[in-house]
Amino acid sequence: MSVVVVTYNALPWIEQALESVRGEETVVVDHGSTDGTVAFVRDRFPDVQLVEEENRGLAYGWNTGIARTSGPYVLLLNADAWMHDGALAELVAFADAHPRAAVVAPRLQNPDGTLQRSVRGFPTVWRIATEYLFLRKLAPRSSALNAFYAGGFAHDEAREADWIMGAVWLVRRAAIDDAGEADDGFFLFSEETDWAYRFHEAGWQVWFDPAAVATHVYGGSHRGRMLAQNVRGQLRFLEKHRGRATARAAAWVMVLGLLLRRRFDVIRAL
Repeated sequence: MSVVVVTYNALPWIEQALESVRGEETVVVDHGSTDGTVAFVRDRFPDVQLVEEENRGLAYGWNTGIARTSGPYVLLLNADAWMHDGALAELVAFADAHPRAAVVAPRLQNPDGTLQRSVRGFPTVWRIATEYLFLRKLAPRSSALNAFYAGGFAHDEAREADWIMGAVWLVRRAAIDDAGEADDGFFLFSEETDWAYRFHEAGWQVWFDPAAVATHVYGGSHRGRMLAQNVRGQLRFLEKHRGRATARAAAWVMVLGLLLRRRFDVIRAL
């Protein structure tokens, strides 16, 4: 069992993240932190293998860390997330019981204890439209208008999923060997979407296991300032897996949605 944590100015959360997996083979890959993260990890967690490299994105950091581990499973743990008691053992037990599971992800909760919805559907032009044109707000529990966010799913039962938000992923090394490493052409956002899609294409499964619980500070690692990267990642996924015409159609929907959002922001400011 191995753990990989990619950090970039993660000082507010890194202690909880690493304490929650203490005793496991752990690699921290730092991408140029300037807030003291590196010194803190080196001082407080001397058993952790620390790698410093240029920031070439989350997937690149995952690959760096995975290459330095040896366990049959690798826990990819966000620097702004931490495991609850027994959660890691539960994920491993679930993966052992489901030999075609490439990924097993826990139930995520916000720091206040509320549910953080993490099960997702693969992007399509329609699903992009429900997000960027605010259609999902009309019926957030509807699978028709909110399939991207798995509308209607209560996150209280084990189930297979298209993909799951990558804040905490237990990944089977055999599946990585089969489907290939994470695509580091994605800088931040959609790297887990792409990887899950490729796992499915190779005959593997992605599972949500609510018996395991982790806390995640949603948006903590990027402070919510990465809209452009999110858009770029979704379009790259669509072009890679659905074709250029689909990506172009989605881009027009996104442009319309962003223009509408700007107009609503102006109206609210009046």
